[in-house]
Amino acid sequence: MPSILLVADDNWVRNDVAAAISGRDATVTVSDDPKQVASVAGDTRYDFVIVDMQVKSMGGMAVTRLVKDAIANGDVEPTPIIMLLDRQADVFLAKRAGASAYLVKPFTAQELRAALSTASV
Repeated sequence: MPSILLVADDNWVRNDVAAAISGRDATVTVSDDPKQVASVAGDTRYDFVIVDMQVKSMGGMAVTRLVKDAIANGDVEPTPIIMLLDRQADVFLAKRAGASAYLVKPFTAQELRAALSTASV
């Protein structure tokens, strides 16, 4: 059963992710505090981290970099990171941040499932 850490503070994003993976025997832990993501990911082993493009006062690129830095330091196990982008132009930011995969919102359940099945560290 895959475990997912979802970093999002908008209810509609949380609901879309939950709906996309429902019936997939996955567990989702939601964090709306982007500054604590590396700590949360270090405390529990997750199979995936999904990061919304904007969470509170931090951008998804900064959150992704925090997790990537924690992985590089050995504080977090290597974990694929999927960014949820606001627009196609944000693809550059996702690649620059080192995201394993990305989706432009709104996304379909099939798109999210495909990203989960192909994303790697």
